[in-house]
Amino acid sequence: MILNPKFPLYLPGVKNSNNDNVSIIGANLREDTTTLGYFVSGNGGLEVKIQSDYPTKEYTSFSDILKKFIQDNELGNVKRLGMAVPGPVLNGKSSPARLGWNLDQEEITRDFGFEKVDMLNDLEASAYGMGLLEDSDMDDIYTSGHLENGNVAILAPGNGLGEAGYFFDGKYLRPFATEGGHSEFSPRTNVEVEFYQFLNNIYGIVSWENVLSKTGLFNIYRFLRDVKRHPEPEWLSERLANGNFVEVIYKAAVEDDVLICKIALDTFLEFLAREANNLTLKLKATGGLLIAGDIPQMISKYMDKDKFYEKFRISDKMEDMLRNIPIYLIKQNQTGLNGAALYTAYYQE
Repeated sequence: MILNPKFPLYLPGVKNSNNDNVSIIGANLREDTTTLGYFVSGNGGLEVKIQSDYPTKEYTSFSDILKKFIQDNELGNVKRLGMAVPGPVLNGKSSPARLGWNLDQEEITRDFGFEKVDMLNDLEASAYGMGLLEDSDMDDIYTSGHLENGNVAILAPGNGLGEAGYFFDGKYLRPFATEGGHSEFSPRTNVEVEFYQFLNNIYGIVSWENVLSKTGLFNIYRFLRDVKRHPEPEWLSERLANGNFVEVIYKAAVEDDVLICKIALDTFLEFLAREANNLTLKLKATGGLLIAGDIPQMISKYMDKDKFYEKFRISDKMEDMLRNIPIYLIKQNQTGLNGAALYTAYYQE
């Protein structure tokens, strides 16, 4: 994997030969599956040698998974570890709510003998990993052909709602994490006020993550079913109980033309366009908007790109700025893993 010039990332160690041919473990920690990869650095890029998935909930700690990966693959004297975690990282420590693990960079460095360990928020890591994308990994929703000079916003609905950005310093893109997915959701229409009240009774504080995530899509669906009384076919109820919720909703909308599922997806995409608008304005992301995450990838064929773009650029005073911002859907789902490894390979000289 080599760096894509569309993403001029700030990686000061790329030109340092001491960072070539370094053995690295990259790790992407998620609520359902933790993925580890063994990489070797070189020529400003990475080569992945081994990649394995582990069911997160079957392990009591990340260290247990890391030990198993090293033992199973007979890896000796690995120099560096890069970790992507689903939550904030403060002073080299993180306790992601979805994992139930306490992670400490210094403890892992000491226990495993790595020369360097880096721990990043998962979407910040993903921002680095996008620098290794090929053009075919990016599906344009609205584009002038390339990312423009300027800050770039990243929005990723999956198990949670990830939000991050790149600061453009005039030459390089510098990724940074946010916890914007936990900012409060605000309704716009009378029906959305009903939806907000429905969620408020459940959560108290209603965040955008309660709307734009796997749980968020379920919240939209059950509001339509339980409050707005849209009928749910009996066969659909059985599938929802036994399958992947997002996949079942998507297939029922596309293949079976089930109205409640189509409305649920339409509503989700409208909220996605609105929060994309919010994030783009807050970051002044004139360079572009990148949409990643499991849900957009899964429902991408359902998305009406023109309709999404029109919803995205609605604003009280900023339509002229929003009108010219390129928007891409990221189709590759290993950016967090690759980005964690890339960062620990080349960020420091």
